[in-house]
Amino acid sequence: MKKAAAFAPCHITGLFRIFDQSADALRVGSTGAGVSLSLGARTFVSAEKSPRHSLKVTINNHPARAARVSQQVVGTLLSRFSEVQNHEITVQHHIETPIGAGFGTSGAAALSLTLALNETFNLRMSRTEAAQLAHIAEVECKTGLGTVIAEMFGGLEIRVKPGAPGVGEIKRLPTSEETVVACLAFGPLSTRKFLTDKATCTRINRFGGKLTNELATKPTVTNFMKLSRQFAERVGLITERVRGALNAMDQAGIVCSMPMFGESIFTVTEEEKVKQILQVFQGQCPNGQTFISKIDEKGARLLQ
Repeated sequence: MKKAAAFAPCHITGLFRIFDQSADALRVGSTGAGVSLSLGARTFVSAEKSPRHSLKVTINNHPARAARVSQQVVGTLLSRFSEVQNHEITVQHHIETPIGAGFGTSGAAALSLTLALNETFNLRMSRTEAAQLAHIAEVECKTGLGTVIAEMFGGLEIRVKPGAPGVGEIKRLPTSEETVVACLAFGPLSTRKFLTDKATCTRINRFGGKLTNELATKPTVTNFMKLSRQFAERVGLITERVRGALNAMDQAGIVCSMPMFGESIFTVTEEEKVKQILQVFQGQCPNGQTFISKIDEKGARLLQ
């Protein structure tokens, strides 16, 4: 039996602009800015020779009812590499953040899966080539645009040129070891729904490019949070529960915003403020999922 494992950080997009007009999926993507989390997707792949191909996918130890992105990744490799054919493949995704709530889980799952499959079958793709397959799967499934390139490199990033790893470009923003990301998640929102809604996409592009350029001229954590909040307000997707939490954090003097896309709030802040933030989170939504994460500075990688 062949085995391998990989990790990709989850990611929060604070603001972005869509570039989806190219017929080449490698050139489809987004500019914008976001932050990679030390929490992420750990994907374990095992494969055993078999007369016919089969694929089993679990997410957090439960059979995946709809693992479209993972199926897309495996299907692409099946069509490209004879080494992958005639195997029973088992994929175990362990996701460390809420799924569908704006934390880039589908991108992290796809990216960790391509790296693990590349290692399992000794396909000899470069790290960039493997990441490109994850990007293409995200684009084709309409589950993300710039998440994979951000998760490949990690850190707090500005995506200055759209496209897959090897095509797009990012710049890193400086952060300290004391910088953390505090999150409160209420529930999921559909990325696919918003990326196929023309009115939403028009608002995203009207404001996303301008605010990304503004961040590039003053690339600080404070400015990232301020502009992310402006973007969320202008795009107009803030739900009643998110609005209540944002107002509570405003009253506490802490700038938060909404991840794109999830019914959640987040802030990038210093460790010394975590206790105060958690108290506000708890008072606002005792049943919400709260977590604190360091920033992942390494990006996606194989696990030993």
